[in-house]
Amino acid sequence: MSQNNLPEQTEKKLLYFFNNDIDPESLAKAIKQLNIVIALSKVIEDEAKYSQKENLKQGLHWLNELAEILDPYLEYKKD
Repeated sequence: MSQNNLPEQTEKKLLYFFNNDIDPESLAKAIKQLNIVIALSKVIEDEAKYSQKENLKQGLHWLNELAEILDPYLEYKKD
């Protein structure tokens, strides 16, 4: 398992961000909604012309992961 070390200033900013009156469930829902809007806008824009498709896929994936960490009830149910 690799370990990423964040600069001290980055860690402080992240701790401040997540420890100051942020409702994790609301943030998770907002991230999920934003993910949907980004995906839909790119599809409407004609995804075939979008040169950064792989970056878009990775970005959407990691935003969903973050949302699920913040609110596990948002996890995609795989049947």
